[in-house]
This record gives sequence, C-alpha cells and structure tokens, in this order.
Amino acid sequence: MSEAQIIDGKAFAGRLRERIATEVAKLKENHDLVPSLTVVLVGEDPASQVYVKSKGKQTAEAGMGSDTIRLDADTPEQDLLDLIEKLNNDDAVNGILVQLPLPAQIDEAKVISTIDPDKDVDGFHVINVGRLWTGARAPVPCTPYGCLQMLKETLGDLTGKRALVLGRSNIVGKPMAALLLGEHCTVTIAHSRTKNLAERCREADILVAAVGRPQMVPGDWIKPSATVIDVGINRIDAPEKGEGKTRLVGDVDFESAKQVAGHITPVPGGVGPMTIANLLRNTVIAACRQKGLDDPEF
Repeated sequence: MSEAQIIDGKAFAGRLRERIATEVAKLKENHDLVPSLTVVLVGEDPASQVYVKSKGKQTAEAGMGSDTIRLDADTPEQDLLDLIEKLNNDDAVNGILVQLPLPAQIDEAKVISTIDPDKDVDGFHVINVGRLWTGARAPVPCTPYGCLQMLKETLGDLTGKRALVLGRSNIVGKPMAALLLGEHCTVTIAHSRTKNLAERCREADILVAAVGRPQMVPGDWIKPSATVIDVGINRIDAPEKGEGKTRLVGDVDFESAKQVAGHITPVPGGVGPMTIANLLRNTVIAACRQKGLDDPEF
C-alpha cells in the first residue's frame, strides 16, 4: 500500500487568508467597514508572545484592523475585566481575544464569560458553546473548525463516516465532536481512560488526535486508508540535531501512521496554520453580523 497523502495545512491556510483579504477589501469599498481584532496579552509567556506577533502580522496583511494590548503579569483580575468591558462597548472593536494561559491570579473562566459573545472570536464563551451544540449560528473555535475545513476539502461529504476524537478539551475535543455531528458523522469521543482505546481508534474512518501526548498514537492503531488529523504540538528532545536541541511532533507517530492512513496532517505544517486563518475568518464574520450584513462566503 502506498503512503498516505499529506494534507498541507499551510497551503490551505494561505488560500483561506487570500479569500479573507478579498472579502475585507469588498467590505471596505462597499460598506466602509474594516473588521478589527483586539488581542489582549497578559504577562511575558514566550510562546504567547510569538503567537500574538503572528496574529498581528497576518491580521494586518489581510487588510484588517489589528491592535494588541499588553498588560503586566501582575495585573489584577478586575483591571482585565474592566478592560474587556471597555472593549465590549467599543463599536470599533469587532473581535476580542484574550491570549491564554493567564497568570495564576486571574480566573480564565471569568475572563471568557465577560467577553461579549458576539465579539468572542475564539468561540469559548459558554453561550457560544451552547449555540454550537444546538446548531445555532455561533463563532466556532478556530482549531477544530480548521480541522473540519481540511476534512471536507479532502473527503467531500462526511455523512455516515465513523469519526473518533481523541481528547475531550473545551478548546478542541468537544467542539470538534459537535462539528462532526453537524456533518452527520457517527462520533466517538475517547480519552486516556477509554478502555480498549487502540480498538476504538481502528474503527474510525476519521481520527482526530488532540490529547496532548507526544506520538501517543502508533500506526497500528489506525484503520487502513483512514484520514488522520493530528492537532498535537509537542516539543521533544532531538539529540540527532545536537545537544539540547528539540523538535516538534504531534500526538500521532507520523512515520508509522503514514504507512497505514489514506490522508494525514503533518506536524508542523498541518493543523497549526489553520488556527490563525480561522481567527481572521471569525473576526470578519463578527464584523458583518454586528453591522447587520450577510455572512461572507469563504
């Protein structure tokens, strides 16, 4: 059997950003509307710093408004909540994203619940979670929606396919399951305590791995010709690169899995690029809804 076809998330995200930039130009010309995203970063977490910088760059490249508010790591919780309320009431701000994780003195759940659900471009607010699970119109978490987009482009109609989501987080696992149900898949949510996990994985036409354990899923857990979406981003030691060097791997053992799967996403270059692209998408949609315009077609 030939090796799996690689699903190129970087190329997919690039095409999506091009469509977003085209839509932003139309909104500016026809409605004098420039969708605007404000990101709030609390503290100096290195990974968050890199991620926020990339968000700002891609937002600006799409012709959108971009603002980053940086707060000290010791910022009191109430100061952050007051800032969010100010942004909620600012008509020039269409999307609000508070970068996670937050310092220990700040309750993440309280922060998320304070964001206006219609400006919650991460899709984490409990109201938007409820909207998603009941099939109502809502901003959808960026990473799982990116997974769904790649699945639909790769496989077409997903109706009737058996899908297994490995991981039950509020950020990826649960919304991914809801999205797959919305596409008429038969969905199983599995996790580290699932009995006979390998057998459950082997039953899946679609396997979405989002458990946060490096290379947890070997090739012999995968159904022949299944489509594998690897959401994991794990840094492991890479002595072959030199002392103290590391490399990124997913939750799936890519080398063995690609010998069995029909399609597979790599790490890096698979799911990751889709997250920021869909953040921009959510911001444009939020701006249109706030102005009473139809949702754009991406």
